[in-house]
Amino acid sequence: MAYYYCLLLDADNTLLDFDEAERKALNETFTQFELPVDAETVALYDRINKGLWAALDRGEMKAEKLAVERFSRLGKELNRPLDAQQMSRAYLEQLAQHGDTVPGALEALKELSEVATLAVVTNGFEKVQMNRLALSGLDRYLDGVFVSEKVGATKPSKKIFDTALNTLGIEHRDRVLVVGDSLRTDVLGGGKLGLHTCWYNPNGQEPGDAQPTYTVTRLEELYPIVMEAEELANVGSKNRKHQL
Repeated sequence: MAYYYCLLLDADNTLLDFDEAERKALNETFTQFELPVDAETVALYDRINKGLWAALDRGEMKAEKLAVERFSRLGKELNRPLDAQQMSRAYLEQLAQHGDTVPGALEALKELSEVATLAVVTNGFEKVQMNRLALSGLDRYLDGVFVSEKVGATKPSKKIFDTALNTLGIEHRDRVLVVGDSLRTDVLGGGKLGLHTCWYNPNGQEPGDAQPTYTVTRLEELYPIVMEAEELANVGSKNRKHQL
């Protein structure tokens, strides 16, 4: 029997390869709107986009405005007249067509779905995230998908995690594991509710002040944790990198 009977999984750069999907979508969108597809322009977009998402997390902006505002600001920075609304629609349509997965995602979810309830809890736009999960084939193993745009709250807000757990009918929260690549939105977000967390850290970064319950570098490492967590805790493996 599994120790963790429910996993709340991040989508982007935990299950879905967002970096690759974004790269393709930006290339396609910039080409369509005759913008240079070069490192400088992409870096400028990235700076604007991250700043707006930070504002969204602070409750200073709505997702609908963010989707358009990032291209409006990009046009101003480049001194190029852009139809920001049209460009936003084009970008989201392109992004929704890319269901690239991180290594081992399909295999890991297939195995985990046999022993636990699996749900995705993700920031982003509902239509985009749902379509990408369907294209990836990951959706067949999921019992629920909770997207910030529909829930009305972004991670690390307690609301989005609470909504997922209440909708799934999960009562014993000590047997819930939050899995994600972000220390701020996943590890700290799950920790706010007293949930155990697993940091997906394929690049071997340092956790800083964050204290995930577990750290893995490969998704294949999740199954032993889910099945053997009580034993791991007894031998003092919590708060350390789990090794197979």
